[in-house]
Amino acid sequence: MSTEENPAAAPRSLAEALRGRDDVSLAALLRSRPDLITPVPTDLTQLATRAGTRASVVRALERLDRFTLQTAQALAVASDPATYDELLGLMAGDDGDPAVSAALPHALGTLRAQALVWGGDDRLRLVRTARELLAPSPQHPSPTGLGPTVREAGAGISPGRIQEILATAGLPSTHDSVSALNALAGLFDDPERMSALLDQAPSESVEVLERLVWGPPYGQVTADPAPRLRWLLDRGLLLPTAPGTVVLPREVALRLRAGRAHRTTEPVPPPVEAAAAHRPQLVDATAAGQAYTALATVEELLKDWHEGGPAVLRAGGLSVRDLKRTAVALDVPEPVAAFWVELAYAAGLLASDGEADERYAATPAYDEWRERPAGERWARLATAWLAATRTPGLVGERDAKDRTLSALGPGLDRSAAPEVRHRVLALLAGLPEGAAPDAGSLLARLRWERPPRADRTGGGAPSPYARRAPAQPAEGTRGVAARAGGPGAPGYPADGASGAGGEDDLRSRLARWTLAEAEMLGVTGRGALSSHGRALIGAPPAPRHADTRTEPAGPGDKLPVHHRQTPVPPALSPAEQATAAAAAGRLLDPLLPEPLDHVLLQADLTAVAPGPLERPLADMLGVLADVESKGGATVYRFTPASVRRALDAGQSAADLHAFLAAHSRTPVPQPLAYLIDDVARRHGHLRVGAASSYVRCDDDAVLNEILADRRAAGLGLRRLAPTVLAARTDPAALLEGLRAMGFAPAAESAEGDVLIARADAYRTPPRTPPEPVPDGPPVPDDTLLAAAIRAVRAGDLASTAPRRPVAGAADTAPGELPRTTAAETLAGLQAAVLTNDTLWIGYVNAEGGASQRVIAPIRVEGGFVTAYDHTADEVRTYPLHRITGVAEIAE
Repeated sequence: MSTEENPAAAPRSLAEALRGRDDVSLAALLRSRPDLITPVPTDLTQLATRAGTRASVVRALERLDRFTLQTAQALAVASDPATYDELLGLMAGDDGDPAVSAALPHALGTLRAQALVWGGDDRLRLVRTARELLAPSPQHPSPTGLGPTVREAGAGISPGRIQEILATAGLPSTHDSVSALNALAGLFDDPERMSALLDQAPSESVEVLERLVWGPPYGQVTADPAPRLRWLLDRGLLLPTAPGTVVLPREVALRLRAGRAHRTTEPVPPPVEAAAAHRPQLVDATAAGQAYTALATVEELLKDWHEGGPAVLRAGGLSVRDLKRTAVALDVPEPVAAFWVELAYAAGLLASDGEADERYAATPAYDEWRERPAGERWARLATAWLAATRTPGLVGERDAKDRTLSALGPGLDRSAAPEVRHRVLALLAGLPEGAAPDAGSLLARLRWERPPRADRTGGGAPSPYARRAPAQPAEGTRGVAARAGGPGAPGYPADGASGAGGEDDLRSRLARWTLAEAEMLGVTGRGALSSHGRALIGAPPAPRHADTRTEPAGPGDKLPVHHRQTPVPPALSPAEQATAAAAAGRLLDPLLPEPLDHVLLQADLTAVAPGPLERPLADMLGVLADVESKGGATVYRFTPASVRRALDAGQSAADLHAFLAAHSRTPVPQPLAYLIDDVARRHGHLRVGAASSYVRCDDDAVLNEILADRRAAGLGLRRLAPTVLAARTDPAALLEGLRAMGFAPAAESAEGDVLIARADAYRTPPRTPPEPVPDGPPVPDDTLLAAAIRAVRAGDLASTAPRRPVAGAADTAPGELPRTTAAETLAGLQAAVLTNDTLWIGYVNAEGGASQRVIAPIRVEGGFVTAYDHTADEVRTYPLHRITGVAEIAE
């Protein structure tokens, strides 16, 4: 039965409307607005109150799509309550719009589901706070461009002036101002009489109305208005609101607009267009190549920081100089280097060591990560990227305090980043397989799903009426000038939010950064979502494109729009995300190149690795040679310094010859063999130990050569014996000084043995990855939702159940705790135990918090009552002295 047939069934408040919902509907509300159960409300009345608070309503409005938001804006300028037909007229206009008519029930259902609208179709009510935020006023211009109603605008006009307006408009006089304004509003609401009135208007007056009809509705006039303005003012088509200010009444604007609240409605989301199409195999191969490069880049970054990376700035993060040095080492631009550094940090592979002289280094998790299969390693990076709130694209910009934002430093978290990344990838998943999106259409779709702040408040360029600059009257004339709500007029999300455009511009930038980062990471290839990228977000298989082209389209050549796009996959839970990441890694593994166990040695002291090398081979070759160039094939160069580095690590010349012979597909060139033998002969000929430090050598001629060298002056050398020199510097500095002079000394222990300076990797203590900054309260899981709904239902039963007071007890007002004496409380509880009755009690806990509960007493003894608590759905024990009173539940 509808509310029209049974008016008594119509809810009188939002709390009553929520009380009529089933558990599934309540769960959907709490899932879409998780702030409503933080903490869990005691009953549905408290839930309704919380749903109407400004902060919660602002948050809910910010998450509406453009058409649903337009529906809420239309309700804000409709009568209160409004009918569905009135709302449809405001959205579709007098001529009707089939697309709007088809989409409006879903939009209205969304507003009802999120408790922003309540009531039946005959009595639609927008939550009071939402109406206050969206209704037009001089300080809060509405996105609809409408002004106040005739009754609101005419409230300050003198009764005599109102009667003059009625007479000029051809209406009979009335006894009071209220009825006069009602009569004037009735004239403007009547299409026929309004058309007849406008037919009499001078063309100049009609032009003034056309300038104000789509907003802003306010204008400025002089003390002596021009005749075209006087004609409008005398008939109430313009009403004064302040000295020198007039407004176009809402009823007049709606008649001139043919009943439409918005100039343009967007009932259907704009489709994401495909700019180019590629073969799916080519997309996957390109993405796999990028994924391999990503793994190699992260490994190279952390290998470069093996012995301790850059120092941590006092304010946190990397210095500009260290970021530049890292970019040079990785051979990438600085913004890209910042991305890789932040990615390693988000994945838990990189952190600060926490020492007094704090530095960045790899974490122990990095060693474990290196041993995993390539697909698993990539999946960990991709999963960390998806969930990270840190935004590398902001590095180098300045914060609100004009401080530069640095990589790994504070101030880079943006809570919207994970949601934007998921939305971008989900929209890519809706395109046919191998299709790359048009960036413009992708951003337009994102703006429709989450309208910019200016579209919500009417204060920015996206609204057509706000784009128009105030008109100025020509010199020597007295006219009207359109004006906006005034500089600095706040919109409804002003509580703790940045100015219009800041956050919205960031969302567009986040989307562009997502496209670039997904390509670098190998989630996409040639702009199209890869098969392992599709699996990463849990998307279903992509549809095949009917177009037979397999090569990219030319610039500006867009493929047909896909009206039947794959539904956008929802966000995954942590468990589902782990499963999806594992599946993505398994899909990627076969696409990555197999590591090789050989290199090609060449006569110019270089070695060519025609592909990725097995880890032991790559590690040893990285010590024995220097990387000269990267790409499809890596070129290593052997130098005296690199060979000495291998010897310092404990290798002998024989070991190096055997290693090269075992892993080269070509014979070991003679120049390379000579280089190894020559360096090995001189390696360890000099010995350095600690006196402060000393040098000893069996060949005193070598020591004479050192003493004669001017470069040795800074070492403070002096001869102690024919084969021993002492130095004032420490052993490490002495080693470096002698090597700079061209010698190949070796370090010596206190026992006279050669020290092997194997480069042990430096690691931080165990660290956890940085926690993403949540975008509001987390979405509750099904278990929490079920428990919260059960508690709210029980609390609502306790607060709304009809009650019979115990004999002799004072009457209790609705919402108040029952009050009975200690004797009456004890007697009521004991009687309920005997009769198995259910009681309503008031209870004050140890912290002084008062609550109402519905209990079924089981036993009363020792100053305690044990009862089944319907509110908590469990058996509990309560001290009798904390019970304020009891009352029986009426049948």
